[in-house]
Amino acid sequence: MSERRNGLTYAEAGVDIEAGNRLVDRIKPAARRTARPGVMAGLGGFGALFDLREAGYTDPVLVAATDGVGTKLRIAIDTGALSGVGIDLVAMCVNDLVCQGAEPLFFLDYFATGKLSVDAAAAVVEGIAEGCARAGCALIGGETAEMPGMYAAGDFDLAGFAVGAMERGRDLPAGVSEGDVLLGLASDGVHSNGYSLVRRVVVVAGLGWDAPAPFADGPLGEALLVPTRLYVRPALAAIREGGVHALAHITGGGLTENLPRVLPEGLGAELDLSAWDLPPVFRWLAQTAGLDESELLKTFNAGIGMVLAVAPDRAGPLSEVLAGMGERVVEIGRVVPGAGVAYRGRLL
Repeated sequence: MSERRNGLTYAEAGVDIEAGNRLVDRIKPAARRTARPGVMAGLGGFGALFDLREAGYTDPVLVAATDGVGTKLRIAIDTGALSGVGIDLVAMCVNDLVCQGAEPLFFLDYFATGKLSVDAAAAVVEGIAEGCARAGCALIGGETAEMPGMYAAGDFDLAGFAVGAMERGRDLPAGVSEGDVLLGLASDGVHSNGYSLVRRVVVVAGLGWDAPAPFADGPLGEALLVPTRLYVRPALAAIREGGVHALAHITGGGLTENLPRVLPEGLGAELDLSAWDLPPVFRWLAQTAGLDESELLKTFNAGIGMVLAVAPDRAGPLSEVLAGMGERVVEIGRVVPGAGVAYRGRLL
């Protein structure tokens, strides 16, 4: 008589469905606090429903964006400081949406790992919910993928997906003209771009994540994990005031690559680098790595996380609106004939 063998289970193959269920139960309160008009159902369905009429739209155009947080995630995993990257994930998507003139409506996330840690995943998703709450959009769904053999122990990856809307005919950029004033909104640090170089600089400097930050108080890892600033509410307020012709989210490619994306053919930007002070984190990165100014300006945000091109007669009032909502606003240049970005003055 042959020996009877027990069959394999999914858990023995490395996938813990019960852990996934515990995660969903744990993050439901965080998702619920992001609810806004238009949300039709909570987490747990095969799809998420959203009612555009209930959100106040009559003839809407949808806008979608997706992004991640790059290798900043490596620092978060290595230090165990995970909640901030959830905010980063939201910011990288919704800051892009608002550049089209769209209001972010809802957000979905994708969390992939080799073996699910409910605590780690919950910390990330709770950060995502915080970012959504700050941006005024709802966390209405997502996917947690447990894939044994695909990731090293403790590692995971993130992606985010945001959908927004605007009334038809109100999309940006629109009406950008020679002489438009360029208003820069200060960043909160490196945000979520250039971290492959950041991590290389830390190695060159011979520092660990728990070493004192050379440019700020506290540990180096903590200082480099300051989340990406969310510009959604101030930007939408400025758009509603009138006179905003374009917005550029300063991400990978820096000012050099991102400003031309919102300028029509035949127009460029002239920026005065002496108009703002380079934040200490960028000065340290540049000095430690031996970066020249042009490399700095096309790799990092250099202290400016969002740029608005506005009608000259609206620059003052719009600056007041933005400052009133907590933004540090600097007039950094003008739209000029030509192409690309020309710089005058010095940052370094």
